[in-house]
Amino acid sequence: MAVAVEKLITSDVLKPARYLGNELLAVHKPWHIAVIRWVLTYPEVYEVGASNLGHIILYNILNAQPRQLCDRAYLPGQDLAAKLRATETLLFTVESKRSLTEFDILGFSLSYELGATNILEMLDLAGIPLTWRERLAGNYPLIFAGGQTATSNPEPYADFFDFFALGDGEELLPEIGLVLEEGKQARLSRQELLLDLAQIPGVYVPQFYNMAADGSVHPIHPNVPKRILRRVATPMPAYSIGLVPHVQTVHDRLTIEIRRGCTRGCRFCQPGMLTRPARDVEPEQVVAAIEKGMRETGYNEFSLLSLSCSDYLSLPAVGVEIKNRLKNENITLSLPSQRVDRFDENIANILGGMRQGGLTFAPEAGTQRMRDIVNKGLTNEELLRGVKTAWEQGWDKIKLYFMIGLPGETDADVLGIVETVSWLQRECRSKGRKTLAFNLTISNFTPKPHTPFQWHSVSTTEFKRKQQLLRQEFRRLKGVKVNFTDVRISAMEDFIGRGDRTLAPVLRRAWELGAGMDSWYDSVERAYNAWGQAIAEAGLTWKYRQVENGEWNLFGVEEISGTDIDKGISKVGEVEEDKSSLSSPTPLLPHSLDKPLPWDHLDTGIDKKWLKEDLKRALEAATVPDCSFDGCSHCGVCSTDFGHNIVIPPPKIPEFTGHFVPNTTKAQRLRVWFGKQGDMALLSHLDLIRLFDRAIRRVGLPIAFTGGYHPTPRISVAWALPVGATSSGEIVDFELTQSLEVETFREKLAQALPTNIPIYQVVQLDLKAPAATQVLDAAEYLLTVDTQPPATPSQWQDWIDTIGQKNEIWSEQTTKSGKTQLINLRDRLYELELMQSTSNSPESAAILRYLGSCRHDGILLRPEQILLMLEQVAGIEFQLLHIHRNRLVLRD
Repeated sequence: MAVAVEKLITSDVLKPARYLGNELLAVHKPWHIAVIRWVLTYPEVYEVGASNLGHIILYNILNAQPRQLCDRAYLPGQDLAAKLRATETLLFTVESKRSLTEFDILGFSLSYELGATNILEMLDLAGIPLTWRERLAGNYPLIFAGGQTATSNPEPYADFFDFFALGDGEELLPEIGLVLEEGKQARLSRQELLLDLAQIPGVYVPQFYNMAADGSVHPIHPNVPKRILRRVATPMPAYSIGLVPHVQTVHDRLTIEIRRGCTRGCRFCQPGMLTRPARDVEPEQVVAAIEKGMRETGYNEFSLLSLSCSDYLSLPAVGVEIKNRLKNENITLSLPSQRVDRFDENIANILGGMRQGGLTFAPEAGTQRMRDIVNKGLTNEELLRGVKTAWEQGWDKIKLYFMIGLPGETDADVLGIVETVSWLQRECRSKGRKTLAFNLTISNFTPKPHTPFQWHSVSTTEFKRKQQLLRQEFRRLKGVKVNFTDVRISAMEDFIGRGDRTLAPVLRRAWELGAGMDSWYDSVERAYNAWGQAIAEAGLTWKYRQVENGEWNLFGVEEISGTDIDKGISKVGEVEEDKSSLSSPTPLLPHSLDKPLPWDHLDTGIDKKWLKEDLKRALEAATVPDCSFDGCSHCGVCSTDFGHNIVIPPPKIPEFTGHFVPNTTKAQRLRVWFGKQGDMALLSHLDLIRLFDRAIRRVGLPIAFTGGYHPTPRISVAWALPVGATSSGEIVDFELTQSLEVETFREKLAQALPTNIPIYQVVQLDLKAPAATQVLDAAEYLLTVDTQPPATPSQWQDWIDTIGQKNEIWSEQTTKSGKTQLINLRDRLYELELMQSTSNSPESAAILRYLGSCRHDGILLRPEQILLMLEQVAGIEFQLLHIHRNRLVLRD
């Protein structure tokens, strides 16, 4: 049964449009036609989850399956979560508005270590017991998790999930759906169904496994595999088109995957190890998906996604082709962090233009020695060439990523970050141009499972010391902004990321103590304290499974040999708060690299022996070439189970026809009267403007642009409407580059808008006519107002008459500059009348109509000011239940 969300999702909730499920291209399948009903949940706020590409792809794929439907849910904001608990309402999906308990299967994205506390919060809000053992007693949905963290080390989270989906989900999830459908029809028990699911490659059911004393995990059921295979799928760009939110999200653009997997072999990089082999997407598929996606979504920006976009050899050809095709539409291309050594003029062309996108490179380390240790495969010469190319092509600011705390790092390597940035600034300098600026993000290295550095241990004290060292040195550089990752976040990530099953109670206790949104700046203090208390209550320390104090580091002894690493020798540096270096001699302790790890039962395709050998190469600062373009590195992944690298030869790069030049021609001006009804009333003013922009793009209307460095479409909404208010009298002006029949324009615009944004009238104006905003004079509203005790119609009329008889009703107002001034509200009120009184109904209310000033110079009468006037004459409090704007009145 659907939840009555209209009483929950109101204008007092922050960004209520998050929860409506009315996005463009959202899928609303009839409930009764589905045999299996999924919920894909992203345990973050909507703005993060709704723009996640994997979330969109799997949502589209599952809804393409016959007899199955897929709805979505996100972590609600604190205000809505409080409402849900106060009203005892269960967390619901955004499409069907049904509680999560009504579905067959609930899938969470566990894409980073600190997302689990949000998952527990969502389960609690949904009324679902947190652990699989607790769920045995009831008829609850199956709960599973997928994503990078679920694939790399699900053990700390094993108590909370019925199963995990390891690796790529495009083929795996439909297979799970078929097994669920057969099991439901056969009326299998929960345990029988899970045993069937465990036969699917890529499905890990932790309750059929047990942890030994040494931390290793082994099956306790004869019919489940000893090791669970990670699934690998080919990217499918066509499924990336969908879900165009009305609110602005963190990645507010069309995203198309061009290459999955990375074989660069950076020794710190877990995604690079967990997504092998590399698989290119055919350039024709990419171009077709982008062109189709931009037409269907109306976005003005698209992004090409890969772990290393520059390794997609067809990138210049694809980028130039799309930029040429969409040249006249003010489209921006953005790329995630890319290889600086592959940045050239062709890539600069596809990124540049009037709306030049940001540029991000990741040198990772400040010295050549450290880049060789981590196998970055980047020389100083290549770094300079790429940065200098960007500077010469017009970029004045570049973002750079570095890490500190890497294995083998010395203070000289840390200070090398400052020296590298200073050197780049000196080399990119010329008369008549400002100095190249850098925005730096310096993160703390935390070791990850399935990487050559998985045995390394880090010190929070050292992170703090090195950050302070950098802060002091960067003070002498101008034009450099430095952001440091909070060491508390790194500590929490490291604690849980390489743990075993014994950490599940600690995780649960941390959530009970208030952990949640753990990696968000506003929440980190609360989360860190909660984790610290939970860890202490469990009798553990932050250095769980590692040396309790300081940092052990295979790189700590210069004379260490290859024989030593095979024996598992390590160094312990006892770091006190007042010590400044790890360079002093310290004792050696044995540490076996062959000791079982909690994730050894997961077959990711990478041999553990190879990881140990690559660690040995790191000790020697020896690099390994990229096997997509050079010889095989023998990591073990290439096989019938995981496939092989697919590198597609690049097509010829088309001739670049130039960047977008805004068409500022004004051939026609049209004024549109429209409404804002139903759930669209919860859209903000900025969201509404963005909605019109995308609607115009989708139907190809010839909108004119402003000039200057940041051209925008000439769309002008007359006056902002408060969130939650409905209207039947809004006005928006459009300026076109060529004349159209008015009715043709109206039909096309109406076709692209939601039904709750009706078009009432379109008229053509003289090109020199002023904008509607400039000639606004008044606004007419219908206000639904209540008071307790209920008032009679005669009382309402008496209050209205009293207001009408007064010449002055004063109110104090605070200006934007913070000053207070008195204003006469009565001067701004033109008409006020009682339209309807419902004092005899259980919910007493009156509907008042008023006409008041509404001018662009700030002389206006707001709906809430009518209540101030009523309270002054009646001496009681009033409640504003609803606002409806009837019309905007323009001066002749």
